[in-house]
Amino acid sequence: MVNVPPTSSLHSQFVVTVKVLAAVVFACSLHACSALATSASPASSAIQNSADKAVGEYAEHRQAEAAVQAIAQAHRLAPEEVRKALAQARKLPAVIRAAAPPPASAPKNWAVYRARLVDPQRIRQGVAFWNTHHATLSRAERSTGVPATIIVGILGIETLYGQHMGNYRVLDALATLAFDFPDSHPRAAERRAFFLEELGHFLRLCRDRNQAPTQPLGSYAGAMGLPQFMPSSWLRYAIDFDGDGRIDLHGSAADAIGSVARYLQAYGWLPGVPTHFAVQLQADPIDRAALLQPDIVPSFTLDEFRALGATPALPSTPLAQRYDGKFALVQLDNGTQPPSFVAGTQNFYVLTRYNRSSYYAMAVIELGNAVARAVGTAGAAAYQNPTRKPADRVRPASG
Repeated sequence: MVNVPPTSSLHSQFVVTVKVLAAVVFACSLHACSALATSASPASSAIQNSADKAVGEYAEHRQAEAAVQAIAQAHRLAPEEVRKALAQARKLPAVIRAAAPPPASAPKNWAVYRARLVDPQRIRQGVAFWNTHHATLSRAERSTGVPATIIVGILGIETLYGQHMGNYRVLDALATLAFDFPDSHPRAAERRAFFLEELGHFLRLCRDRNQAPTQPLGSYAGAMGLPQFMPSSWLRYAIDFDGDGRIDLHGSAADAIGSVARYLQAYGWLPGVPTHFAVQLQADPIDRAALLQPDIVPSFTLDEFRALGATPALPSTPLAQRYDGKFALVQLDNGTQPPSFVAGTQNFYVLTRYNRSSYYAMAVIELGNAVARAVGTAGAAAYQNPTRKPADRVRPASG
């Protein structure tokens, strides 16, 4: 999961950092780097004491020193801390290959995508996860309004409930993508700047956790733990949900559950609101181009939606009848067959902030509901109309 920061005040403090790092990468590509003044804190023992036994590919990279200074300044790290960590980073060709634009492929196919992710194995593992952690899932739902079905769906698709969290050293993956993101990608410069920022967040996270930066493992993109949080998301949204005084997204299912719920809450999850409704499209006249122009961003009131030829099939439940939010027409292609459509709400859009794909969001929804049905609970129905109880205390903790 590569998270994109929200535009709310939660992210405002990071805007300057992004611009500085992007400027550094661009300037270095022109061989016109100049060191940035720093005001670093004392070196942390975790990073400072990491053995610098071998010089990695990035120790002498032409952009290395400028990156060191930018990261140190942005995250109040001593430049020597960053320099020592970077010296241990290894270039991973497999990561470069994984980040390259894919070759031309077959058209998107929701039915095929769904079959791959909403599969019997994930449902079985989801049932086991639900039965083991049902109390924690219920507590997270009460405290944030995010349904257990959604949390279970995300964790199942991301890592099969912790079984596949990635075997790449996060330090190597982020350094490789920050300095050697493939030029063939149409947004290569933007992606390099993003991963350079994540590298800085990662080193700060290691300092805060008193952990050597060579230790954490994750995906080829640097995502970590059961929920596959990028370092910036870990720092912003991860919480201690099991009350042991530390945050562990690798080993604590409770922390992962609470952190996923907190993430979606921070992005604007609306308690009790469905993610989507079935939709009927008029054959003629219909302004489908206008309906699809905002993509997955809810932009139309109910009256506007209907006027453009799309009518949500609102269930006769009090909640659905009271819904007065905006809608988006979400299109799911089915290869050479006609596409599927749903009327997405704010909560569907929030799910796409976890992974910017409407196919991903729909798979999360359907996997979670399939697990709930298999468990034999009212989870699938509760997802449409959860009971909001007084919030449990969700206690943030450092480390």
